[in-house]
Amino acid sequence: MTRLRRSDPSGPGYARRSTAKGPVYEDEAGNPIVDERELERIRSLVIPPAWQDVWISPDARGHIQAVGTDGAGRRQYLYHESWRIHQDRIKFERASQLAETLPAARRKVTMDLRSEGFGRDRILAAAFRVIDLGSLRIGSEEYLHANGSRGLTTLLCRHAQIDGDAVTLTFPAKSAQKWASTIEDEDLAALLGEIVALRGARSRLFSWKEGTWHSIRPASLNEYIRRQSGGEFTAKDFRTLHGTIVAAKALAELGTADTEAKRKKRVSAAVDEAAQALGNTPAIARNSYIDPRVFDRYRQGEVIDTSGGRAPEPALLELLATS
Repeated sequence: MTRLRRSDPSGPGYARRSTAKGPVYEDEAGNPIVDERELERIRSLVIPPAWQDVWISPDARGHIQAVGTDGAGRRQYLYHESWRIHQDRIKFERASQLAETLPAARRKVTMDLRSEGFGRDRILAAAFRVIDLGSLRIGSEEYLHANGSRGLTTLLCRHAQIDGDAVTLTFPAKSAQKWASTIEDEDLAALLGEIVALRGARSRLFSWKEGTWHSIRPASLNEYIRRQSGGEFTAKDFRTLHGTIVAAKALAELGTADTEAKRKKRVSAAVDEAAQALGNTPAIARNSYIDPRVFDRYRQGEVIDTSGGRAPEPALLELLATS
């Protein structure tokens, strides 16, 4: 990997200025950049035209190459390719570690979920179960107020429909998408059914009671995940693991292929299935949520084996461990 230097976007950097003839890039002193090699590096970053207040690293080896403010007022970052590769390796390894811890963590969560009342840990256990089985985004008050999109921690009782052991969640999700998923779980359905019956349709679904009702917070859920798993995991790691498993199982169902054209077509279909499960575009699902080793193994003629009702997590670990 290229030896990188840590960027400081608060320090001096290049700027982008819009003109009638297109963007002009200026150095730290405000002079137009004319060096063709440097201009080619900047153009290769493909900084979105809509970004405002753009900062560009003057160092080709800076770990952050550009920063800008998008149309929603959020600061966005473009990283050096070597940095992205390194961070992706860490991310997918963390998802594999989560897969190893899940059997024991799930047993602890089940104990909390089967406790009495509406205590904090019981509600956090329900949230863990939904993150684990449904791969929802965790949600935040900021996203809700800025975009009207919801995640697990900001769901209302009216977003849940309980039918026997089935919990169906339907709500406005990120990027103006409608999320609809059903989770089959007796313990979860029993608890959420009680909450929906007790509280109003516009009350928060994942709330615990100690005198009054309190909504769970993303930080509390992530802390509970770490406590039960014994690792430094967050709700997002479940989405990475889930996306990888969905793609791996889809490839196994499609079967190995004897030509490169067939392999590409089946990989694309597996990515589409993972994207559908996660509520992302195929490009984001492939680049951010599916361990690329699954595709490497597929090209070598290897697929995940979940026959005989085998749990997907150990089957995935076995697949990824092969050389």
